[in-house]
Amino acid sequence: MKKIINDPADVVVESLRGMAAAHPDLIAVSFDPATIVRADAPVTGRVAVISGGGSGHEPLHGGFVGSGMLAAAVPGAVFTSPTPDAVQAAIGAAHGGAGVLLVVKNYTGDVLNFETAAELAGVDGLDVRTVVIDDDVAVKDSTHTAGRRGVGGTVLLEKIVGAAAERGSDLDTCERLARRVVDQVRSMGLALTAPTVPHVGEPSFALPADEMELGIGIHAEPGRARVPVASADEAVRALLDPILEDLPFAEGDDVLLFTNSMGATPLMELYLAHGIAERLLAERGIRVRRRLVGPYTTSLEMQGMSLTLLKLDDELTELWDEPVRTAALCW
Repeated sequence: MKKIINDPADVVVESLRGMAAAHPDLIAVSFDPATIVRADAPVTGRVAVISGGGSGHEPLHGGFVGSGMLAAAVPGAVFTSPTPDAVQAAIGAAHGGAGVLLVVKNYTGDVLNFETAAELAGVDGLDVRTVVIDDDVAVKDSTHTAGRRGVGGTVLLEKIVGAAAERGSDLDTCERLARRVVDQVRSMGLALTAPTVPHVGEPSFALPADEMELGIGIHAEPGRARVPVASADEAVRALLDPILEDLPFAEGDDVLLFTNSMGATPLMELYLAHGIAERLLAERGIRVRRRLVGPYTTSLEMQGMSLTLLKLDDELTELWDEPVRTAALCW
């Protein structure tokens, strides 16, 4: 294992210290329990959108804390759900009196721990809603999940509902928008190599040099199939076809196309794949109106990629375009 770390047991804490040092104008970091909140939190009269999950997927979620996106993020240990007390601490630090919306990826530990925190906050008189995202079309049930996994669509959900909260939309409106995004977003990924969890010290799975895993999860869970390494055209089609069939997407649809690196895939290859996806969508009469390309939902140093499609309407497009200022997204 070659990593730029000290003690594997301290990797998350030391990473959070570095993040706090790099972005003091955007975030405030606490360590016991670990939370990342907006530097200006709480924002009075605004819905607090909060998310989180195991570390190792950076910049998800801490990189999306700031104006126009998340009020707080709750990082767990690597690939491990944060505890309910940590989620409670984030709620306490970020809520501004207008309610809280928890954005939760569909992993059993995340769902249980965030819902427990929401129930405890409700006992204290806070209005806390939970929206679970399950955009991965690759599998119905997998390691860590009951139902589909939450993956790249989480970024788009956090941006859109965060924009609504920033402009002053109430909790009912934010929840409605979040559920619409969940209904209209689909994702699928592939892996060329496995990630190495620091405290484990070896790759999460063995993948021969001439094979790739289709439908991989962001915790290195198995996907649909292992197949021979394919050309970029074939690989993109293998991801895009199941996404298009699932919603389904149709000729005349407007979409946001998110081409995501799983951590180690260079931008040269990612842009190449994005161009192929745009061409294939155009051939089907599906219009790409908005785009995002880069490493935004990663799996440590996994080499691979995922594609996410969100069916757009005027309201979702307008919210996507709203200003955002976070460590990982800024316009």
